[in-house]
Formats: sequence, structure tokens, C-alpha cells
Amino acid sequence: MSVIVDTSVWSLVLRRHSPPDSSQAEKLRALLRRGQPVVLVGVIVQELLQGIRSAADFQSVKDHLDAFEMLVLDREDYVAAAELRNQCASNGVQASTIDFQIAAACLRHDHLLLTADEDFEHIARCCALQLL
Repeated sequence: MSVIVDTSVWSLVLRRHSPPDSSQAEKLRALLRRGQPVVLVGVIVQELLQGIRSAADFQSVKDHLDAFEMLVLDREDYVAAAELRNQCASNGVQASTIDFQIAAACLRHDHLLLTADEDFEHIARCCALQLL
């Protein structure tokens, strides 16, 4: 099964001063070593790149990310994200619009999610989102 890797995990792996023992970062490294399909969503690429100030670093990270499949979201993905947000809100769960887009993409396209963001644990209590 393919895995969408959230910005929170990519950030841990790409940081120069990241804690080397991060369990989520190690899970990503293990996925890559095993050759398990890792998928990106456009908003994750944007979040990763928009914080990079150096043009050379920007290009380097972009080039590395180009190696991964990109899941392009369509209208139904955004509708599903809105429905998921409403479902979660009715159960007292709040998260960002982007988090609901990522969660809905995982659900609709049958992908696991690797994240270090606790908001997804709350979302997963309201739906069938599978966290790695």
C-alpha cells in the first residue's frame, strides 16, 4: 500500500538539525529503503518548499521531491475533505483545512498516512484513516 508522508515528517528528515532518533523520520527512511511507494500531495510540496530561503537549497529539495509520485486532487477530494471536516467537527475534532485535505486524499485513494502531527490522530478517531 502506498503512503502519503505529511509535511511534519518530511521536515524532520530534511532539517539540518533534526533529532536523529525521531521515530517518524526513521519510519520514512525504512519505507524508502524497502522501496515502498511514497506519494506526495501538492500542498505538502508547497509547505516544504515555501519555508526554504536559499535558492540552492530550494532547488535541491525540489529535485529530491520530484522523484516521488504526485497525487493530484480533484473536485471529489475537496468535497470529501469538507465532509470529513464536518463529520469531525460534529465530534468535537478540529484541524486545519490542509489536514482535512490530506486525510481525505488518504481515505479516497486508499493510502496510509505517515505523520508526526497529532491532529491526524484525532481525525482518525472519526473515520477510517490509517496512520503508520
